Amino acid sequence: MIINKVVKALITSGLFLSFTSYAQTSLISNVSGYSVNDGVLTPFSAIAFEGDKVLKLYGKDEPLPKKESIVYIDGEGQTMLPGLIDAHGHVLSYGLSLMRAQLRGAESESEAVKRVKLFRDAQPELNWVQGRGWNQVLWPSKSFPSAKSLDKIFPDTPVWLIRIDGHAGWANSAAMTLSNINAQTQSPEGGEIIRDASGQPTGVFIDKAMSLISQNIPSLTQTEQRAVLKLSMKELSKLGLTSVHDAGVGNDTLEAYLSLAKAGEMPIRIYAMLDADDRHFSELMKQGPIRLPEHKLDIASVKISADGALGSRGAALIEDYSDQEGNNGLLLYPEGEMAKVMKLAMESGFQVNTHAIGDQANKLVLDNYQDLIKETNTGELRHRVEHAQVLRLEDIPRFAKLNVIASMQATHATSDKNMALDRLGSERIKGAYAWRRLLESGAVIAAGSDFPIESANPFFGLHASVTRQDQQNRPENGWYSSQSMTLTQALNSFTQGAAYAAHQESLIGQLKPGMKADFILVDQDIFAIPASELWQTQVNQTWIDGKRIY
Repeated sequence: MIINKVVKALITSGLFLSFTSYAQTSLISNVSGYSVNDGVLTPFSAIAFEGDKVLKLYGKDEPLPKKESIVYIDGEGQTMLPGLIDAHGHVLSYGLSLMRAQLRGAESESEAVKRVKLFRDAQPELNWVQGRGWNQVLWPSKSFPSAKSLDKIFPDTPVWLIRIDGHAGWANSAAMTLSNINAQTQSPEGGEIIRDASGQPTGVFIDKAMSLISQNIPSLTQTEQRAVLKLSMKELSKLGLTSVHDAGVGNDTLEAYLSLAKAGEMPIRIYAMLDADDRHFSELMKQGPIRLPEHKLDIASVKISADGALGSRGAALIEDYSDQEGNNGLLLYPEGEMAKVMKLAMESGFQVNTHAIGDQANKLVLDNYQDLIKETNTGELRHRVEHAQVLRLEDIPRFAKLNVIASMQATHATSDKNMALDRLGSERIKGAYAWRRLLESGAVIAAGSDFPIESANPFFGLHASVTRQDQQNRPENGWYSSQSMTLTQALNSFTQGAAYAAHQESLIGQLKPGMKADFILVDQDIFAIPASELWQTQVNQTWIDGKRIY
């Protein structure tokens, strides 16, 4: 474990010393600027900043200072927004997804197999062929895939393909043989091996059963992890993201992040959630939260998973799935065990961020929070529910009452609209993806994407938040449009709301004097175009700490 040594070196090295009083003042004018400051949309036409801090916003008709000491930059009529924050993504997985077979949007099992073959043909040196993004809901059969279709093309090379939601995996026979999987292999608690009529594994593994395959894939070295993280963060910055909450960071990845921070190679800000399933979790809790001086890397929260996902029917529901009698999903912890992990994290000073998708999982998490927040006196830590996807209507007001944040991803609604009603039925759907109900109850929503499950492009999320439509403008009037956000609410959820969810609301998420000069310039005025065009917005520039990084 090198964490303490690295952190001490970071703090004492002077690497992150704040800008001095001699920092240059810059002023960007001729912009259509917008920031949601303290909940109010604040337009501006110019911004002055010195070093890493905002000095002043200028209104449309406000005169600009004229001094030789100021560096003047013409914004060329572009639109300026605060740097966008993704409150729930997977940075290492995103970087790896850029290096693996892309199955998102494949319209059949055979198309997915063809994509894997094309990827393999271009990467013949790989010992394992890996990919991500398949979604059987889009296929004519609506059925899970099987090893047999992969075996025809890959009889000897192990193949492992992760479902779009990250809660199921598809293996070929070579991968199962290498992993000693057969008819006698038992499903682990919190997971399921899908079997055929004769009891043989079909090649699909749900939730905790996925590790039966994945544990046999060689781990990345520290050098490889650093390279993947750097690539990922660089690509995310091009999308207008200046900060990401990395949901589920293991000890090895944490060490890679710290090494990058020590070397000054963190292009964007990372708020890391430590993975509760990591074997070093107890030791990490003893070390306590870590916040580096310039907040390029903050390690102050943990990620726990209560259940699986809706698409793979792993989300834990109180009643059976409407489209599969006898199945109400999976809770990933034995009774009482999740509360023990939560309590350890809370007592160690960490914010607890728990994945919960089904209504049973959300109720259980809120019940645990209600008891443990009182017991540990940690209400000020602003614990979170990640996804908060399917809620009982009576559980919605509990978020504000408990000071618990709803960390939600708008594009999940527009991706899931083709199957969510089938899974949940007409009554439970009323509490699903219920953004407006949560906001009206006083809850804070922190927006994200859950990349690489969904696209990391935050403008896709802004579009989905406002329209409740996909990029083909379907359905015509929006899917359960009564739960849509206004554009101001949506922008707030990707800025101030997300910053608040990381205890960083005094640093980032708004453009006003004293805040970090994190902002982006985009090609269209998002408050002047039809909402249907929001997703088409392109980022031209990304600035962090008053420096252009893209």
